[in-house]
Amino acid sequence: MKDQFRIQKDNIDENRIKTSVKRQNDGPRKKKKIRSKPIIVLGSFYCVLFVALIGYICNYAYKNKQVLLNNSYNTRQQILLNQNYRGKILSRDGDVLAYTTTDENGKDKRVYPYDKEFAHVVGYSTNGKAGIESAANYYLINTSIDLQDKVKLDAQGSKYPGDNVYTTLDVNLQEVAYNALSARKGAIVVSNPKTGEILAMVSKPDYDPNTIAAEWDSMIADTSPDAKLLNRATQGLYPPGSTFKIVTALAYLRDHQSSYQNYKFNCNGHFSYEGNTISCFHGENHGSVDFASSFAKSCNSSFANMGLDVKRATFDDTLDDLLFNTELPLTMNYAKSSAVYNSSTTSDDVMQLSIGQGTTSVTPIHMNMITCAIANDGVLMKPYLVSSVKSETGKVVKNFSSESYKRLMAKNEADILRGMMEEVVQKGTASKLKGLSYTAAGKTGSAEYNSSTSDSHAWFTGYAPAEDPEICVTIIVEDAGSGGSYAVPIAKRLFDAYFDAE
Repeated sequence: MKDQFRIQKDNIDENRIKTSVKRQNDGPRKKKKIRSKPIIVLGSFYCVLFVALIGYICNYAYKNKQVLLNNSYNTRQQILLNQNYRGKILSRDGDVLAYTTTDENGKDKRVYPYDKEFAHVVGYSTNGKAGIESAANYYLINTSIDLQDKVKLDAQGSKYPGDNVYTTLDVNLQEVAYNALSARKGAIVVSNPKTGEILAMVSKPDYDPNTIAAEWDSMIADTSPDAKLLNRATQGLYPPGSTFKIVTALAYLRDHQSSYQNYKFNCNGHFSYEGNTISCFHGENHGSVDFASSFAKSCNSSFANMGLDVKRATFDDTLDDLLFNTELPLTMNYAKSSAVYNSSTTSDDVMQLSIGQGTTSVTPIHMNMITCAIANDGVLMKPYLVSSVKSETGKVVKNFSSESYKRLMAKNEADILRGMMEEVVQKGTASKLKGLSYTAAGKTGSAEYNSSTSDSHAWFTGYAPAEDPEICVTIIVEDAGSGGSYAVPIAKRLFDAYFDAE
């Protein structure tokens, strides 16, 4: 039995030796080839894609850090407010328009020293945010004080002061505008056409931002036309009335470049076309008028006639150039102005459009921007409200400067319109601005807003000095009548305040 086992073992060993010799004779065994190239390429592609995605997210987060921080779902706002108290908002001259104090319970309280005067433009930071409080929220809740200052405040158990926001607002002009509107509903925008700085912005009816938390429920439940929280300067949509004749005049000028000076029209107080009739304000008979005097006297009949003589494409392009039906370069909440002239627009609608009536609507800030472009040789400067951000210790965090937004019209077109707006003061409906220590130019408007022709909003938009504009004023007084009677005197008060202050 042992011999048999030994024989079997020897046979096994012999077979192993033969196998080993055979492998040596055959050479090394070939390894199975793995197709790795496609996997490497695919892996590399996904790595590049992942890196690109991360890069895009980081770039988006950096460029939109203010928007992301201001999102109501972002809890970092509360984290910052637990660490910092909200910074101040100041006027261009350093007057404090908003600041934070601490009540007896140790709770932060926002204070607005001017009460209602800056209500809509400065806004509020309770029950949501509005105005500059919203637009500059990122800076107000962050702090840029030095480390040693933080250490001192930590030792005292105090919060860090948020950065302070300096605005372009002029307290004197704001007070004049606020008082000039008195108890009337409406809005006023005052700006510098050369820089885009907004100097004053008033909207009425208004509210007191100091008591907004207590009055919030009653204000949002109010269904009356007052709409106190609405900033009429940027969100109020109104029929522009005769101020829109600036637009119609530009469209006609573009369509009749070589013949506009030959324009003649005989006004008898009414104009009829295809069974539709347009009347001048209170049926006034303007007699024989040309292109410039039609504008100066604000002749509805003549402008309805002009509108019918402008090519649809020209009018439509002019509306586009003047930023109707599109976004505006504003950081505050605003409403889009609307004016439609297309292939389906009827002749009656064209006549209404030409005098700023019908379905046409515009915000005061938009009309102010158009006027600023005319005053600035056709170029619109981007409107802005914040001039700089500084830490509590005075270190500059960020400066904002004037920026050209877009050319709305050619310089020669702006020159012609400026000459016509000067005639409105010298020979037309804004004669209350004539013979003063400064020269002024502008356009009045009386915008009907219902079927009764006696019900109209009073408009004025213009600038001064006429030869070298420094200040642009746009005013609407709701349900006040004619622009020449009600809006122009307000413009005079603002111009007087501006030039007296120099």
